[in-house]
Amino acid sequence: METVQILLIEDNEGDILLTTEAFEEAKIANQITVIRNGKEAIDYLFKKGKFENAISPDLILLDVNLPLKSGHEILDEIKKDERTRQIPVIMLTTSSSKKDIDLAYQKSANCYITKPVEVDKFMEAVGSIENYWFQLVKLPTNPT
Repeated sequence: METVQILLIEDNEGDILLTTEAFEEAKIANQITVIRNGKEAIDYLFKKGKFENAISPDLILLDVNLPLKSGHEILDEIKKDERTRQIPVIMLTTSSSKKDIDLAYQKSANCYITKPVEVDKFMEAVGSIENYWFQLVKLPTNPT
């Protein structure tokens, strides 16, 4: 199996650590790139500036509350551009507000997961992402 390229767009260091640890425990070959703010996320996805040689992700894990550009704004740009619209985007966030959930789906998020507060439940949620998106689902072909 080829390595799965995951883009984690998250600004909370604790959540970054937990998410990367959960993926490291998996048996699936993956490469995680972490971006910590909305502006750099857009630059990475559209290969601008220092990210001109960035590898296109197979899957994006996107927080709602980010500095410089919100997760909803990033999602909107991803899904409106033909170069990125086919990349599955999982909203992985602490927000459980109906407004955030509805807006994410209106902007074509592939799913919305509220981060559990307990560490073991958080690890379980990330494990569920792996099982579903890397074992059950067939991901679109990565263009790069």
